[in-house]
Amino acid sequence: MPTPEPRTAPGGVIHDIGYQRYEGPRLGRRHIVGALYLHSLRTAFGFGRSAKSKIFPWLIMGTVGVIAVVLTAIRVQTGVMPLRYEQFPETLSILIIFFCAAVAPELVSRDLQNGVLPLYFARPLERSDYASAKLAALVTATFLLLAVPLTVMFAGAAFSADNLSGVWREFGDYLPAVLYAALHAVVFSSVSVLVAALVKRRAVAAAAVVAAFLVTTPVAGVLLVLPYETTAQLSGLVNPASLVSGVGAWLFDPSGEVVGVGDWGPLYGVVSVGLVAACVALLFARYRKVARS
Repeated sequence: MPTPEPRTAPGGVIHDIGYQRYEGPRLGRRHIVGALYLHSLRTAFGFGRSAKSKIFPWLIMGTVGVIAVVLTAIRVQTGVMPLRYEQFPETLSILIIFFCAAVAPELVSRDLQNGVLPLYFARPLERSDYASAKLAALVTATFLLLAVPLTVMFAGAAFSADNLSGVWREFGDYLPAVLYAALHAVVFSSVSVLVAALVKRRAVAAAAVVAAFLVTTPVAGVLLVLPYETTAQLSGLVNPASLVSGVGAWLFDPSGEVVGVGDWGPLYGVVSVGLVAACVALLFARYRKVARS
């Protein structure tokens, strides 16, 4: 009877499917932060997301744009500006709040809810880098919401001016208003991102952002009507929106004809800076805690 041949284990085969080692430049942390910022800015306006995500931000932007066009048309036809440049951000402050309430949860709450932060926090991206990129994106989006309509208003006024000195005078009114819009963007965005970073559910986060601005409004109203001049002048300090308005009153209405803050204007400026610094510090602390959890 023939002896059976011993079985041999099947041999392995290595297939070359074309994978190669990456030998290009490694861009590093700065480029990662920049990419995250650009992605977040696109997200703020709904780019790259579903049509549903675009409705509310673009509805607010469209409303602000229509208001700016109507004001420009009135200025061109009558020669009278119904609303001064610096009054534009204050008048639309409620729309700014709703815009931040819609965008901030999309930027930070979604990542918390989906549990993707460990992917972001892989090297070399730092926790503070992530928070800074998200905050910078909302600041930029909010600033564009205000600066673009202001520029439309300035362009209409400049083209209707009689001479170059009139254009220069318009620019002198326009530039401080743009800086004032930047202050709105920084303060409103800092508060909104911090509040949204504390809540995972986007709907709840949006409601919390609105509440952060509106819950102290009655308190400021009560302080304003008290029969004490100092209390009325300091009433704006308790609410983020009225705090920024107080800075505007200090810078654009030092006589106190419209909204009086008395001699407390510098205090409004200091408190505004302190509020932004506190929000940023708490935001960084929040993401250090998330990283450990």
